Amino acid sequence: MPVAIITGASRGLGHALAAGLAGAGWQLVLDARGAEDLAATASQIEGGGRVVAVPGDVTDPAHRRELLDAADGLGGPDLLVNNAGILGPSPQPPLADYPLGALREVYEVNVVAPLALIQVALPALRARRGAVVTITSDAAVEAYPGWGGYGSAKAAIEQASKVLAAEEPDLHVWWVDPGDLRTRMHQEAFPGEDISDRPLPETVVPAFRRLLAEAPPSGRVRLADLLAGAAR
Repeated sequence: MPVAIITGASRGLGHALAAGLAGAGWQLVLDARGAEDLAATASQIEGGGRVVAVPGDVTDPAHRRELLDAADGLGGPDLLVNNAGILGPSPQPPLADYPLGALREVYEVNVVAPLALIQVALPALRARRGAVVTITSDAAVEAYPGWGGYGSAKAAIEQASKVLAAEEPDLHVWWVDPGDLRTRMHQEAFPGEDISDRPLPETVVPAFRRLLAEAPPSGRVRLADLLAGAAR
């Protein structure tokens, strides 16, 4: 059975993707900072494969090594999903007032940590001709006021993904925009607003599974486009 590492898996999109892949027979190594929430997620997921919960912080090199060791224990990773991330200050400040310490943290979590995890996973992914998925956002390609910190970090990891795809032609490298979803992070971006009109993360899981099944060339993927294609 194939093996996936999914970061930020205790809630939101990460939780939904973990449940969806488990239902398709994947073995999973799941990461999140909250040990109790992650353990609850692992116990809730049903599927034919093993689910290993490894709590920790993706900015910690020792934790990243633990994730790879856990995947190796299942046979080696076929897929790395870089989903863990942070929004930054809420409400989001304009760039003129953005605290630089917070900006460094946003880049550390959203850019440096995913790349560091990719570096650790690359030997095993190369051997298995695997795939790297990095969750991005339309804020990486659109200029929304107040989104300068998070958006520029996502733009940076998108560019890093493009270069990785060019450097690693035997891998599939996708940077995936899931669209606006009803998650805690999205609520933090709009404090005090009603976001109940946004779809739940579970609604994009079929598109994600389609991505893995069809395995298009490396590139930017909008899950909404895959959902629309499946509906035709």
